[in-house]
Amino acid sequence: MTNINWTTPRFVDLPDLRMAVFEAGSPSPTHPTIILCHGFPEIAYSWRHIIAPLADLGYHVIAPDLRGFGATGNPLSDPGDATGVTLFDMQHLCDDMAHLLDALKVEDAIFTGHDWGGFVVWQMPFYHPHRTKAVIGINTPFMPRQEIDPIEIFKAIWGEDSYLVRFQKYGIAEKILNENPRKTLLASYRSPTGSNLSGDETAQKMWKNFELLNILKTDEKLWPGSQLLPDQEFQPYIEAFTKTGFRGGVNWYRNFTRNWELSENFSDKIDIPCLMICAEKDPVLPPAMADIMPKHIADLETKLIKNCGHWTQSEKPEELFHFMKDWLERRFPV
Repeated sequence: MTNINWTTPRFVDLPDLRMAVFEAGSPSPTHPTIILCHGFPEIAYSWRHIIAPLADLGYHVIAPDLRGFGATGNPLSDPGDATGVTLFDMQHLCDDMAHLLDALKVEDAIFTGHDWGGFVVWQMPFYHPHRTKAVIGINTPFMPRQEIDPIEIFKAIWGEDSYLVRFQKYGIAEKILNENPRKTLLASYRSPTGSNLSGDETAQKMWKNFELLNILKTDEKLWPGSQLLPDQEFQPYIEAFTKTGFRGGVNWYRNFTRNWELSENFSDKIDIPCLMICAEKDPVLPPAMADIMPKHIADLETKLIKNCGHWTQSEKPEELFHFMKDWLERRFPV
């Protein structure tokens, strides 16, 4: 059984970034390399139940702390103010993946992503098609470009107080999130609540519309659900974001409009093997969002993990691994 030391990453020098990666297995002529991309607020540690079992099957597996997160931190040229926001756009995030393959001397990889990492891996076939062997999306579906700025869509669906909207104004969100990293993370890492929202109408509206900055002003004892992760697994997240703060990750959100602009001339078709794994009770990325994907991806399989919320790698790691293993062995037989 492969063992991963989560306190000692390998550092890989990329252009303008010193990326911390956790690696299991080694490049193989028979097994593809798999890159595991985390979301927000996550770190590479979110793949702790997945990386070793994949390596034990013979795969070369890399879980990086992505740009702005964990031991990787921010780009070397980041001025630390609003002028550095564009250093976190999709072009930079996808380029990091290509540069990582260069540094590892790997030609291409199967890119696997959850949450924001899912957005990145679904864009890899457009930014770096020759480096992208296949894509596995976890919770996050492929979403073709819309005619409207995504921020306007978010406002229409969830309102001005949704974190997706409020994160757009520089300096405010990170200040609130950084005040108490444990509480910030606890608001995100909760057991699936579904429609089990208690409290008055105002409180229910906050949770339904993802008003994170308003939620953090309330008493955590009144929050629906319960802490998702045991303390031992929750602590590495607390330590990581206490050290780095949340600015790097929040800057990803501030590039929604820019990313939309950058993708103006992209195709809405993907022509490589793809696997989409949905989580039945994800309130942020419900399975219905993946319904349009067959229109855009000819070589697509879709799986559903039942009774699973947003944090699939932590909630249902065995089922997630089963779906990945089955698909990988069928689509890329040794």
